[in-house]
Amino acid sequence: MRKKVLFCATVDFHFSAFHLPYLKWFKEQGWEVHIAAAGSLELPYVDKKYNIPIQRSPFKRENIGAFNELKSIIDENQYTIIHCHTPMGGVLARLAARKARKHDTKVLYTAHGFHFCKGASFLNWLVYYPIEKWLARYTDCLITINEEDYRLALNHHFKASKIEHIHGVGVNTERFTPEKDKAGLRAKYHYCNDAFLMFYAAEFNKNKNQQILIEATALVKKQLPNAKLLLAGEGPLLEHCKRLSIKLGVEEMVDFLGYRNDIESLVKMSDVAVASSLREGLPVNIMEAMACALPVIAVNNRGHRELVSHNKNGWLVGNNSIEMADKIIHLAGDQELREQFGSQSREIILTTYSLNKILEEKRKMYKKIMDEMEEVQWAIH
Repeated sequence: MRKKVLFCATVDFHFSAFHLPYLKWFKEQGWEVHIAAAGSLELPYVDKKYNIPIQRSPFKRENIGAFNELKSIIDENQYTIIHCHTPMGGVLARLAARKARKHDTKVLYTAHGFHFCKGASFLNWLVYYPIEKWLARYTDCLITINEEDYRLALNHHFKASKIEHIHGVGVNTERFTPEKDKAGLRAKYHYCNDAFLMFYAAEFNKNKNQQILIEATALVKKQLPNAKLLLAGEGPLLEHCKRLSIKLGVEEMVDFLGYRNDIESLVKMSDVAVASSLREGLPVNIMEAMACALPVIAVNNRGHRELVSHNKNGWLVGNNSIEMADKIIHLAGDQELREQFGSQSREIILTTYSLNKILEEKRKMYKKIMDEMEEVQWAIH
């Protein structure tokens, strides 16, 4: 009988965006690959896909139905490994797999940035911390993607059988590369070659905090009239941000690009990556920009600290538009520094965060778990 692995997350886009190389790897090992998540995307390397109405909010009643569906799927399929992602995907899958674990199913959970962390709100600690600590006891391997979360899980004595640190999901460094013909790429997108392009791709929500980037653009307007802030993404605060750009008189300097599937080109033609989010685990958008040899100006948070070495490949700033604007002006006026920072960005990704590096880290982790399971089975028989 073929071994089966189940990947679970809140939405199926999570897998298409971040995990296809790992689904492929399991297929290459001869495993049957199943997915459980909300959504109807067709995904490669998947034998069975279950569209389950998992909701992001822990307070949504639909999650009760999602839990019952997930439990039936797990009980029916007798998975060897269940690997869950995202907060609610992780909650429901681990609860639903409690019976399966008694029959030797191994449950892995990747925390893509705990919602509780240094600087997080009291409410986040009140809601998410006790849930994650309690669920750790139903976790055979808790995987963190940044050093701060890894230390937190260890220091707070999370009762997972194993706690591992893996450096995110990886970046394809053959696809995300420095652009040799920025002028040509800019012409294609109708941007002047002498424009100073600042890029950020993220959902428009409270955490991503795009407002300070718009405010910073207003502050640099006089000194950098050729500056352009490119904001890719959609979300509940998009219209608010558009109104703010008009209010501050920078609507001509801020381009709201909407949902894009050409992020690679947009990053490559830019001069600097800017990042305003208040909380991050290990942001892929920043890693992609770094792989393209961009310097980074980012609000100081856990995930950004992991990637941005202050004065080496960019700067970490406070959550205020004045400091952000000051660094933008500095970089805009110093091409040599931009190139120096950008070169270091690329080197950091190649050394630690490339897709090949992360795939090897995960291979070792999966193989270790598989080998341990085989040893147990051998001992039983």
